[in-house]
Amino acid sequence: MREYLLTLCVTVAVTYLLTGPVRKFAIAAGAMPEIRARDVHREPTPRLGGIAMFGGLCAGLLVADHLRNLNGVFELSNEPRALLSGAALIWLVGVLDDKFELDALIKLGAQMISAGVMVMQGLTILWIPVPGIGTVPLTQWQGNLLTVALVVITINAVNFVDGLDGLAAGMVCIAAAALFLYAYRIWFGYGIESAAPATLFAAILMGMCLGFLPHNMHPARIFMGDSGSMLIGLVLAASAISLTGQVDPDALALFAGGERNATHAMLPAYIPLILPLTVIAIPMADLVLAIVRRTWKGQSPFAADRGHLHHRLLELGHSHSRAVMIMYFWSGLIAFGTVAYSVHSATMWIVLAIVALSAVGLILLLLPRFTPRAPRWAEGLVPPRYRHAERAAEAAAEAAAQDVSGAEPEPARPVAAGVSGVNGATAVGPRSRFPDRRKAESAR
Repeated sequence: MREYLLTLCVTVAVTYLLTGPVRKFAIAAGAMPEIRARDVHREPTPRLGGIAMFGGLCAGLLVADHLRNLNGVFELSNEPRALLSGAALIWLVGVLDDKFELDALIKLGAQMISAGVMVMQGLTILWIPVPGIGTVPLTQWQGNLLTVALVVITINAVNFVDGLDGLAAGMVCIAAAALFLYAYRIWFGYGIESAAPATLFAAILMGMCLGFLPHNMHPARIFMGDSGSMLIGLVLAASAISLTGQVDPDALALFAGGERNATHAMLPAYIPLILPLTVIAIPMADLVLAIVRRTWKGQSPFAADRGHLHHRLLELGHSHSRAVMIMYFWSGLIAFGTVAYSVHSATMWIVLAIVALSAVGLILLLLPRFTPRAPRWAEGLVPPRYRHAERAAEAAAEAAAQDVSGAEPEPARPVAAGVSGVNGATAVGPRSRFPDRRKAESAR
């Protein structure tokens, strides 16, 4: 675990430190598109954040290659090289798109080529574990076709959800954390070495997202662009493919008591492969809804609009940050809930906890203007908007009184001789205290 944590920290640090210079480079290169009708930000923001994320990926793989335990992943498997090759290709196309706005079909072709590059180097699906049946082996062309399809779908799902500050990076980070926990359990819990590459990929992906998030949270100073969204989508797909298509359920049968039980234990791994409803459930649902919506209107499935899930949350009245947190909540609930259920599927309290948290999520969705209030003992530690109304009003009044009392008094103005006001008041200075100069003249 220490070597995985070291790899994670190095990836976070490199990504975080590179994002600042990359932002300056994006501004100098003119990678700041104008505000579009579907955008929710109000000021032009530089893209090309994927450059820093790709730097973090390379740094994480380089450090892992020089660690004693993780070095075996590179010696016994060609999957890290396959991932780096496919990631470099899709990242380069994303950089060009952030600058020159490539056609959607060109990007789709690049996604398929990147997936094909990984397949040619061995990162492919060999079999599918089916509940109640066991392991179903795939022919070479079936495995290759399924691998390419999964990579393309995952990349576009992540790309579609990248519409709010910090949304895509946070959701992918949650998905990567869930995959890491499950893959680490298979690797060190069951001793199945073929799960080591997926564990490494998930740890590096978490580092890429965590290092970029401080720069991308609302209000974002830089966007990841397609160079970042397509990159993290490909790494996420590679992690799921490596975990599901390379880990043999027959090896789990020795620990789970049979092949069918072992296949059931693979639940959070093969569901993202067949129908991604766990770690990328929200992006996948957004992708399906977008395709159906645009096709129904007679538009291209790749045509941009404001009908995504995060746009609908904003229309309901949620703030930018609140909409992002709600998406985080649902992604974490689905991903970690599935992992927890796969570990203790016979425990009923996990199902009850998931149902209870789902009810909380629905309440948050139906109360967009609800503002949580901190306890009175913690009001001094939170912003004024989270305090009780009376205390917030008192704090505002005290602040206003301090501003008034702390202001320097105005210098006295000379009194104009022979000018008297109503009730004996004296008009000071060249301007009278009367609201109208005519009244002042008549009062003389």
